[in-house]
Amino acid sequence: MPLIADTIARVMQRMVAPRLAQPESALAFPEVPRRCRTITIPTTQGSAAATVFAPQNTAGPVPVHVNFHGGGYVMGHPEQDDAFCAFLAERAGVCVINVDYALAPQRRFPIAVEQACEVICWVAAQAGAQGWDGDRLTVGGQSAGGGLAAAASLLLAQAGGPPIAAQILHYPPLDLVTPPAHKQARAARPVISPGVARLFNAVYVPDPSIRADMRASPLVGAPDDLLDKVPPAIVIAAGLDLLRAEAAAYAQRLNARGRLLEYIEVPDQDHAYNLRGGTREVVEAVYLQIARHIARLGR
Repeated sequence: MPLIADTIARVMQRMVAPRLAQPESALAFPEVPRRCRTITIPTTQGSAAATVFAPQNTAGPVPVHVNFHGGGYVMGHPEQDDAFCAFLAERAGVCVINVDYALAPQRRFPIAVEQACEVICWVAAQAGAQGWDGDRLTVGGQSAGGGLAAAASLLLAQAGGPPIAAQILHYPPLDLVTPPAHKQARAARPVISPGVARLFNAVYVPDPSIRADMRASPLVGAPDDLLDKVPPAIVIAAGLDLLRAEAAAYAQRLNARGRLLEYIEVPDQDHAYNLRGGTREVVEAVYLQIARHIARLGR
């Protein structure tokens, strides 16, 4: 199975065309300006390329948000989040850094999590040099990127910093222990099927015995006393998604420890609805909720 899974993953990496990694035209928010530049972030796991989206008002250092894209820890198309990042920069008045991180099977767990932690630490330390305020920092991501943001938030809380004002977890995978066949999607043909989830899990963490590690499965592995220390979270689930229940369960755990800012369940939407299948009205409403939280935390 590992060899077959790796082969399929490598084919998927080559075959997904860039146009398929872009949001549908209605969800691209073409009217939102994109003031962006590319940077390279040094880490011990190799350099990470990133795109920086600047807000309109750049007088003085502004808050900064670090975003990790989705793709099952296997697919590498950070540009799929460009529209979301530009929207946040414009509506929340923050600098948004969209990170291109290490992918499996070429670089398996826990490399992406370790690299994500180093990226966040680098961003926090770059206030003067880059023009953002590292003391007003939030992190987040979509799908696998949300899983990385959750895991990095745990590890950095355990290490004692840098301080993070909030984590935004958008339809994240948070439980790689429960077999995907035992998870329930409300969609007849879910975007993430049990078979796809099983493939991604096998490629990212081939050894099932270590999938309970909190770096792979924050819902399963994070102890309560560490949840007391994590950044407050906005957790967003898609109502039809195979991963809905684990997002809701993690939100419940955070809420019990006083670390939940808001749980948002988007009804009648499946995984990656903000890229394919959702309406602009629904997607914009969720983006605005995220932007309001980030703007308030960045004051």
